[in-house]
Amino acid sequence: MDGSPVAPDYLTYRFHKLVRESGLPPVRLHDLRHGAVTMALAAHVDLPVVQDQVGHASIVLTADTYTSVLPELQHEAARATARLVMSAARGAARKVRRGRRGWMTQV
Repeated sequence: MDGSPVAPDYLTYRFHKLVRESGLPPVRLHDLRHGAVTMALAAHVDLPVVQDQVGHASIVLTADTYTSVLPELQHEAARATARLVMSAARGAARKVRRGRRGWMTQV
């Protein structure tokens, strides 16, 4: 290639030909974009950075489109939240001791 513009139809045709020849399942060119964004979010790239990379005018569009894609991200977020809650609970428990009659007292 000499750096001149490539016709979109040719690019699409060439992409589909390469996919066919690779023996991989059919994939659309747009699916690569979706996959790249999904992988960036899985790699914990900040949402505003991803928004800028894909050129969305609204971060809401980026979040609505991509953040529910990977269940493991949801599970990781739940685990991180649970760790935070448990850490806070352990810290609070250390501040409390039992009195002679079993009453909980703040230290």
